[in-house]
Amino acid sequence: MANIQQRGDNSWFFTVYTGVQASGKYGRKTKTVTIDDKKLLKTKKRLQDYLDDEYSKFRQEVLAGEYIAPEKMTFKNFVTEWREKYANKHLAERTLYVYENSLKTHIIPVFGHMRLDQVKPLHIVDYLESLSKEGSRHDRKKGSLSSGTIQYHHRILKNIFSRAIEWRIIKINPTNNVQKPKVVYKEIIPYDEKEVQQLLEALQKEPYHWRVMITLALTTGLRRGELLGLEWKHINLKTGVIDVKQSVSSSTAGKASVKEPKTKNSRRKVALPRSVLEELKEYYKYRARERDKLADNWFGGDHFFVFAHANGKAFHHERPYLWFRQFVLKNNFRYIRFHDLRHTSATLLINQGVHAKIISERLGHGSISTTMNIYGHALQTADQAAADKFENLLSLKASTQK
Repeated sequence: MANIQQRGDNSWFFTVYTGVQASGKYGRKTKTVTIDDKKLLKTKKRLQDYLDDEYSKFRQEVLAGEYIAPEKMTFKNFVTEWREKYANKHLAERTLYVYENSLKTHIIPVFGHMRLDQVKPLHIVDYLESLSKEGSRHDRKKGSLSSGTIQYHHRILKNIFSRAIEWRIIKINPTNNVQKPKVVYKEIIPYDEKEVQQLLEALQKEPYHWRVMITLALTTGLRRGELLGLEWKHINLKTGVIDVKQSVSSSTAGKASVKEPKTKNSRRKVALPRSVLEELKEYYKYRARERDKLADNWFGGDHFFVFAHANGKAFHHERPYLWFRQFVLKNNFRYIRFHDLRHTSATLLINQGVHAKIISERLGHGSISTTMNIYGHALQTADQAAADKFENLLSLKASTQK
């Protein structure tokens, strides 16, 4: 076959013509195939069948517009192919958002200019090591990236190079021989009862929606995405029960990406304290008046979110985190993340003697073992306090018997 030409003892040159181009010339795609299997090279019929099969695959890729020439493929160019042919179709929206941010700020500036097949394991090792050094952050914060973020960068690179292997752009994945960075978990020290009381007092001076959101985060343990995805139809204002059935993974330009919770356990019902229920009733009246007042200028569409802009448009998914950080700094509170309000909620319940099974269900954990792993120390402390109460009873009994 003229489109398959032998160029050496173990290499063949494939040509696929793609028709007349705008310039008037015939377009073509070429590919060199090298065979290292000596047994295959010695068997004429098997060899020809193999070459015909490889050529057929190559031709299909070219005609479908899916062929990528490895010798001309830089990492940056391949990321464009990876995004179009894989990421946009297979990655969750929130995951893709994080991937894209990491690629733009860190990965592409380092690897973008390199040919894909020339990225070696040592390049990956050096890159991951650089992320742990001072100044590796590309935001206003000082210091280096967290160990969890560094591990995430390793995951992104592994994903991209794995697709390059699948699509036969490269033969070796350079991340395979690079040990996954170890995550060093920071100890979570949630607010105690006194700190929570101070926080609640400071909230009285803040905008209505933030006051309600933080109170709800503390008393329900809902995740940030679950709070942003909460609609009024999910709250039974008579019984005081929230039906957690959706979450917001990301939201830009006032539009939220609403999805079902990741696991079946995340779909749950959470009871509210009576005082919080009364506050929500008043807040609902306030939000309903705002909506009615705006009339045609209300842009909530099919969603009536509990927490959103006054005109109904969804908050950006990072907004609660950014606001809470400024709130904590402004009031000189000990710094915790927005997500740590969830940990605070769980710890307060543990200290009140609530059973771990109930806490697990309120938080939407997959199993009670997850709760035990995260809050093991707090549960042990509460268990010891319970044991001490028995000691007090026994001591009292002993003193009366003397």
